[in-house]
Amino acid sequence: MVYRWDLDKTYLRTDFDTLRDLLARAVERASEKRTVPGAAALLRELRATEPAGIYILSGSPEQMRRVLEAKLRLDGIQWDGFTLKPSLRNLLRGRFRFLKDQVGFKLGAMLALREQLDAELDEVLFGDDAETDVFTYSLYADVCAGRVPRDTLVEVLRQAAMAPQDVPELLQRVDRLELRDHCRRIFIHLDRISSLDTFEAYGTRVCPFYNYFQPALVLLEMDAIDAAAALRVAADLVIDQAFTADALAASFQELAHRGQVSKRALGALLDALDAVDETGFATATGTLFDLGDLLARQGGQFAAVAPIEQLDYVAMLARERARAHAAKRRVLGRS
Repeated sequence: MVYRWDLDKTYLRTDFDTLRDLLARAVERASEKRTVPGAAALLRELRATEPAGIYILSGSPEQMRRVLEAKLRLDGIQWDGFTLKPSLRNLLRGRFRFLKDQVGFKLGAMLALREQLDAELDEVLFGDDAETDVFTYSLYADVCAGRVPRDTLVEVLRQAAMAPQDVPELLQRVDRLELRDHCRRIFIHLDRISSLDTFEAYGTRVCPFYNYFQPALVLLEMDAIDAAAALRVAADLVIDQAFTADALAASFQELAHRGQVSKRALGALLDALDAVDETGFATATGTLFDLGDLLARQGGQFAAVAPIEQLDYVAMLARERARAHAAKRRVLGRS
């Protein structure tokens, strides 16, 4: 398995909606940067499974590499690749369109790495709802699966303002792909608290989430981690954010209603909770005991998983940009 992670608002609690935010972010030291609760705990659990790779991909400028890598090291995170946006280099070359293009940049970077990976490797992607991650990741997954016609991809890249001189190289990478439906899940952190309805068109391959216990549960369902690892992520939220058993149980139930977890995950979780001891989870033990009681009593209402349908990416790009802009206006209090 290969895991790809965005940074801002997916791993780091970053504000970049105003010029003041951007300036503050540029001068922050590694020790001052804040991690999204539970993100570091989950990444450490994924590393413990010895995956084929953990790759960081961010639209942050290349000049921030040193401080961002230092922050990850402070959190005990190990990675296999770290790609940042070469904004300054392109600005000095007068390539101003590159600065606005997130879709083409991320899509090109993911395809470049995919060329180096074994064709049989599956991928799990992590992003957020602040920009267009859900669109870009879904497009990438469907391009790799051979579900996006070439003329559709070219039109999407045009609308995304990708520099025309960069398009041929990206299309050549697509032509060299060994087509396979390898993307197992796209996790989108709801930093902007976007409505779940806005993600329904993407199908259940996309899993929006409110806290990192939720992707841990889905990864448990997928056999990517075990139940004890999911509980360690839950314990991190209990200790760091004072999560209650009710909040953790509600997180499970909400995923069950969306068809993201099943009775299988519930059974594994209950078995692991039965084995919880007071030394294994420190101050979170009591909350986890209560979680087990709640889940055992409540069970779950499990929805069926819907198949992935053909997506109209040309139409969806405009809608996704409108959603991201509306979410930004909400944050800035202008809605």
